Amino acid sequence: MAITLEGKVAAVTGAASGIGFECARAMAAAGARVALVDRAKEALDKACADIGPAAFPVLIDLTDPRSVATMLPQIIATAGHLDIFHANAGAYVGGEVAKGDPDVWDRVLNLNVNAAFRSIHAVLPHMIERKTGDVIVTSSVAGVVPVVWEPIYTASKHAIQAFVHTVRRQVAPHGLRVGAVQPGPVVTALISDWPKDKLEAELAAGGLIQPVEVAEAVLFMLTRPRNVTIRDLVILPQSNDL
Repeated sequence: MAITLEGKVAAVTGAASGIGFECARAMAAAGARVALVDRAKEALDKACADIGPAAFPVLIDLTDPRSVATMLPQIIATAGHLDIFHANAGAYVGGEVAKGDPDVWDRVLNLNVNAAFRSIHAVLPHMIERKTGDVIVTSSVAGVVPVVWEPIYTASKHAIQAFVHTVRRQVAPHGLRVGAVQPGPVVTALISDWPKDKLEAELAAGGLIQPVEVAEAVLFMLTRPRNVTIRDLVILPQSNDL
């Protein structure tokens, strides 16, 4: 039997748009009060207004450790506690390594790996003290299948998978659940650099999924009975051959 999110407090990073926004909206619709965490103030305020009174903004730069240190105190000051943390924020880079820009790689890896680790670290003591909590990480099918045209992004998601699998075992005795949602290509700003003809062709062929479909999967993970952990949930478009 599914459990409810009524009375729960959730936080979603990268929540001003894309997957993060849809996940925050789904959690709010399921009864949770949701902290939308992002660094884009205007987009963040609009996202909260779109979701309604169950949503509140937490302006954080996840690449700045001093900013991340203020995240949980802001959430607790507004909502009193935290039950669900969705580390969703991320960036994408593809292309050949020989032609790549290591400075861009640094920015992608810092957000996809270091910021995810640091933000989860920030909330774990609170959840451990309360002996309950859920941590969901937006990973990727690239975390389980090496994607030849995106080696840096793939490496970042493999790191996420290793972190999810090890931290889950560390915190399970405290009543916490940790899992990763692993979508294939999703229609978000992360693929904004795709050529227009490629994007249109993939949409027509059913090769992309929508952010709301990822949100529905995350909601499924969160609403399992407490004795059930969805460790990994891979979501692929029907035409994907991975």
